[in-house]
Amino acid sequence: MTLETLEKKRKQLIFRSGHRGMKEMDIIMGSFAAKYIPTFTAEEIELYETLLDVSDPDLYNWYLQKEELPENQRNNVSDLFLQHKVV
Repeated sequence: MTLETLEKKRKQLIFRSGHRGMKEMDIIMGSFAAKYIPTFTAEEIELYETLLDVSDPDLYNWYLQKEELPENQRNNVSDLFLQHKVV
């Protein structure tokens, strides 16, 4: 992935993160993306895209620890997401 392609992908993901549909997840994912995506590697961006494809209710329940994050979703990006605090 070229640097130009990577930067374009980062901008798209930041926008997509803040426009999911569920207001709570727009805020959580939008603030997470704005904070971390600018420094993510290409590999971390791919992991984040996988996380971003998960439904809002599932992400919200994982974030609030109402449900356990499935083992197949566990990686450094999802762990960072679960630790993210919205201010």
